[in-house]
Amino acid sequence: MIERKKEIENLHIIRQEELPTPEALKNEFPLQGAGLDTVLSGHRNVKAVLDRSDTRLVVVVGPCSIHSPDEAKEYAEKLKSLSDELSNELLILMRVYFEKPRTSVGWEGLIYDPHLDGSHRIDHGLRIGRQLMIDIAEIGLPIAIEALDLITPQYLQDLVTWTAVGARTTESPTHRKLSSGISSAVGFKNNVDGAVMVAVNAIRSASSANSFISVTDEGKVAVFRSEGNPHCHVILRGGKAPNYDKDSVSKCEEELKKAGLPTNIMIDCSHGNSNKNHENQGLVLEEIAKQIEGGNRSIIGVMIESNLNEGNQPIPDDLSDLSYGVSVTDACISWESTEELLRSFAKRISASLKNRI
Repeated sequence: MIERKKEIENLHIIRQEELPTPEALKNEFPLQGAGLDTVLSGHRNVKAVLDRSDTRLVVVVGPCSIHSPDEAKEYAEKLKSLSDELSNELLILMRVYFEKPRTSVGWEGLIYDPHLDGSHRIDHGLRIGRQLMIDIAEIGLPIAIEALDLITPQYLQDLVTWTAVGARTTESPTHRKLSSGISSAVGFKNNVDGAVMVAVNAIRSASSANSFISVTDEGKVAVFRSEGNPHCHVILRGGKAPNYDKDSVSKCEEELKKAGLPTNIMIDCSHGNSNKNHENQGLVLEEIAKQIEGGNRSIIGVMIESNLNEGNQPIPDDLSDLSYGVSVTDACISWESTEELLRSFAKRISASLKNRI
């Protein structure tokens, strides 16, 4: 009987490795004090922007993906200073992405392969990731992530201020259900071909009551029932063509209005909108500033891929050959360019944001 069952159950599984429960990990790396204050204020501030009681723009900025905690903390220290400087106009969140969606193969992110060597020590990745998020929160920076896996949010989501659902998963019913129960605001990207209705439908779904399966803090499988998440919005990230221009934004506004949804739109300056050229992110930001100066009220935020140093690099066999502060996934602009762009952007839109009251 056992031999027969082996042909139909876990046929391709080599082994199973137990992880700590979410509760155990949270007890090992507790959120408290200054870190808790950062997360609470971050939640309230982002939701205030979406509810239009705060006229600032949300800026999600940081590395395409994080592979070095030390480099991430150095970046966070720099970003915190810039965030304080521009706090009248911009609500800055650090992009802390640990999971990378792959269309074929490649490095899957810090959670899945924290040692960049194919060992896939997910138990290490969860611990390294949670400690880093606590460190960043204690610096005083709210955190933005992408929700890719359906279980890892139970380990990390209490540290998150804003969540993205990517272009490849916006259409996923399970990610929509998960988003309905996430406590933070959630941005849904248009899909890879540029279709906005996929994101609009995702918001409608995530804003409604849902039931889904996940694990409790104690590690038990359970049915979660949500009332729906009222703080969801669209992210325009481009597709076959960029969609950050005035006409594309207007069309997105129309679709949201038809669906009876708030006209809250974030624009991703990277990906399809930059034609996958990191240097073009400044051009996208320039156009966004023009639209806001021209009276646009629907654009509530922007996304920028930025790192300590410009460009990207492959992961070498000898990790000591890695260049410091350079992305191992998509190319990013340098810290110096980030400062220059955001200072200029904040200055240009300052007066226009006051007119949004």
